[in-house]
Amino acid sequence: MTAGPAVILHTNAPAVAMKLLRDKHPGLSVYPCDSYAGLAALIEETKAEIVYSVRFDGTARFPRSALLESPTVKWVSVGGSGTDHLGPWNPEKVTVTNATGVAADMMAEYALGAMLSFSLGLRNFARHQRARTWITGAVEPIQGKTLLLLGLGRTGQALARRAKALGLTTLGVRAHPRPTADVDEVHGIEALPGLWGRADFITCCVPLLEATRGLIGAAAFAAMKPSAVLIDVSRGGVVDEAALLSALDGGRIKGAALDVFSTEPLPADHPLWRYENVIVTPHCSSVYEGWEEKALDMFADNLSRYRRGEKLLGVVDPMRGY
Repeated sequence: MTAGPAVILHTNAPAVAMKLLRDKHPGLSVYPCDSYAGLAALIEETKAEIVYSVRFDGTARFPRSALLESPTVKWVSVGGSGTDHLGPWNPEKVTVTNATGVAADMMAEYALGAMLSFSLGLRNFARHQRARTWITGAVEPIQGKTLLLLGLGRTGQALARRAKALGLTTLGVRAHPRPTADVDEVHGIEALPGLWGRADFITCCVPLLEATRGLIGAAAFAAMKPSAVLIDVSRGGVVDEAALLSALDGGRIKGAALDVFSTEPLPADHPLWRYENVIVTPHCSSVYEGWEEKALDMFADNLSRYRRGEKLLGVVDPMRGY
């Protein structure tokens, strides 16, 4: 195996990444970059052919052009699963891979935790605890409820396994319907109008594409049960936030757990902060101790394939988003 091409590790924790990659690929020319602003100059200086990149400082400022317009960059390895911050790109010019599945189990646990929080009324109990008031309370089981999974990739399938273990009925929607383990019914996206009203919990884990932008909008909220809970771990833009606010104000859904937003960080004056029945988290459902080491392991293995001239794993189709 030759010394190989120049590689940039574009992450806010480059020291960890550098050590791991040098252990697995000794002698390789590896350069750290821990800012958005410095990436273009470093690519030009090093003539980098490969960039491992994590979207660590939001989408709006992400240096997309530095990666996709560079004459030297041939492969961008995304440290997470989402690639909407890069799209569109020309797959004839640059190959984009992702670390699909690196956070599937964690995101499934996040979604399950949100479901249990609402069914147990934990936020309401916490509010009374802070006020030191003893109330007559009751909890509600999720066993026997129906979960609608928008997206049956690694995350959707991981959540389906957990949901079936807890006795839920699972309905799934995917671009190309086919029987899927732990999913009772699998439908195409065109079936959604008839599915919204059947669900007690709706979990969104689809990529952001033109076909999914605004997928959960006014018509969807109007068709949901008033007791339905929305959980969004996808990308900001899949849920129409104006329609969500209208549904919350009108009491058309029970509540929502939101980990992604159209603008991130969520502005301090955004109305979503004020709802007692909305859980707001800072795009962290995929962040857990050891996630980047796992993603870097996947990159290092793929880099071995690249250096041997073999087909890369996890190549993303820019039209499908996965």
